Amino acid sequence: MRMELSQLTTEQRNPNSKNLDQMAVTEILRTINEEDKKVAHAVEEVLPQVAQAIEEVYQRLKSGGRLLYVGAGTSGRLGVLDASECPPTFMTPPSLVQSVMAGGNEAFFQAVEGSEDDETRGAADLKARKLTEKDAVIGITASGRTPYPIGALKYAREVGAYTISLSCNEHSLISSVAACGIDVVVGPEVLTGSTRMKAGTAHKMIVNMISTATMVKLGKVYENLMVDVHASNYKLVERAKRTVMEVTNATYVEAETALNETKHQVKPAIVMIEAGVSYQEASDAIKESNGYVREAIHYLSQR
Repeated sequence: MRMELSQLTTEQRNPNSKNLDQMAVTEILRTINEEDKKVAHAVEEVLPQVAQAIEEVYQRLKSGGRLLYVGAGTSGRLGVLDASECPPTFMTPPSLVQSVMAGGNEAFFQAVEGSEDDETRGAADLKARKLTEKDAVIGITASGRTPYPIGALKYAREVGAYTISLSCNEHSLISSVAACGIDVVVGPEVLTGSTRMKAGTAHKMIVNMISTATMVKLGKVYENLMVDVHASNYKLVERAKRTVMEVTNATYVEAETALNETKHQVKPAIVMIEAGVSYQEASDAIKESNGYVREAIHYLSQR
């Protein structure tokens, strides 16, 4: 195991930062910044695999399945972050996109040492979520060899769920147990082995892509606007009004009136104004169009 770890790209020393402890602050910042510039290019190299993952996740969510992120440490926290942002951004139920973290929820705030080293625990935690063949599971581990998400993916594969791996080493162990392996190689970290840096940034970019593109395909977006946003505070209520105004050219008062009638739901407010129909008619058209605003407006215009 010691030899295996030493050979991983994520464990190598970065020649550009070998004198990190002797650098001035501005030099440290420039070094980190130069390394961070490499992340987007590394992500670009794996876009075909990311696209494959998105298509599979979309198909499963559309058919009543769920997306579950599984990881430990920084990788697990990235899953928690992305899953927690889906309900307020896209008005999804909390059960639709979930996170499963080694050590449980308390590990988000404080490391639970050793929890990542148990394959059987990863499988058991997924089993407790009543995983089925309808679901998709993304195992995240920068090294690509963490037992917890590997065990989770092995179990997911057994029950027929779609499996995706996300690592930062080529030909990673976790990729060998996934239907879709995404190995985004960002190179050695500025601080040796600190994969919360470039590796974490790359994985954050990719989970953003997966959840956002999937929600676009599910009809949660109209043009480039959030039309399923959960307007739960002043900022989001005002954003909802601006969205309705932007799409329909309505006045502030008209947008506010429509949103009050729809209880701040943006989709029916847009359809009401664009098609000149009642809230009920707009809601029915959205349902008939499987949640897609553009199709709902077209449907009403063809009546």
